[in-house]
Amino acid sequence: MALAAVGALLFVRRRAPDGGFFHDGDRAAGMFGVLATGFSVLLGFVVFLAFTSFDQSRTGAEAEAQAVLQQFETAQFMPEASSAPLGAALICYGRYVVGTEWPRMEAGGATSEVNPWGLRLFQTLQGVEPESAAEQAAYGKWLDQTSDREQAKMDRLHGAEGIIPWLLWAALIFIAAVIAVFMMFFADSGEPWTVQAVQIGSVTMVIVTMLMLIRFLDHPFQPGSGGLRPTAMTRTLAILEGELEGVGERIPPPCDRAGKAT
Repeated sequence: MALAAVGALLFVRRRAPDGGFFHDGDRAAGMFGVLATGFSVLLGFVVFLAFTSFDQSRTGAEAEAQAVLQQFETAQFMPEASSAPLGAALICYGRYVVGTEWPRMEAGGATSEVNPWGLRLFQTLQGVEPESAAEQAAYGKWLDQTSDREQAKMDRLHGAEGIIPWLLWAALIFIAAVIAVFMMFFADSGEPWTVQAVQIGSVTMVIVTMLMLIRFLDHPFQPGSGGLRPTAMTRTLAILEGELEGVGERIPPPCDRAGKAT
């Protein structure tokens, strides 16, 4: 984009008079300042909005992994008949997030599909009849942690499909194009071409870089460097599988590494 803008300015410069197209350079610079200020203010708000969404998705992913770990520990105080199935289903829930949901989000797929292991957890809980004080306390704590886990999941999915509407993207691109066209009228055959190239090139690179930054923050789940990865849930799964052996569970998780039921 910067090379295209430089080439366009140099082409216009060949036909530009000495001193430029503007007879009053100060007035033209003031008008350009109004355009640039309006664009920078709008750009700042959009960057803040996109970064807030990015950070919410990151925080939600970490909180969801923490909730899964806490629920696994709470499940050990549930009635013996339901403790092992709940723990195994939680591991499958985490595997489904890492192996199925995350690749789908990176590919831009739908995020409205329900994690089947969340439903399995609910169905298993329906058959729980807590009797002792410890079981009743664990049952109530489990319900609270389920709410926390579901809220964290919603936060994680918040920015998966992007939150900046197309109309706002259109406004940003339109204003950037207006600024680029306005700068063409600063072409001056009396100035060295290198100075003119640096002027238009630097402005174009800054604008394009900011738009690319917004695009990146608006889609936090993407492959490659910088995109959000399921690091927290992967770490939680490693802890859970170790704890599964430590508590002597005899029921293996009923799923594969991608969280698909076996």
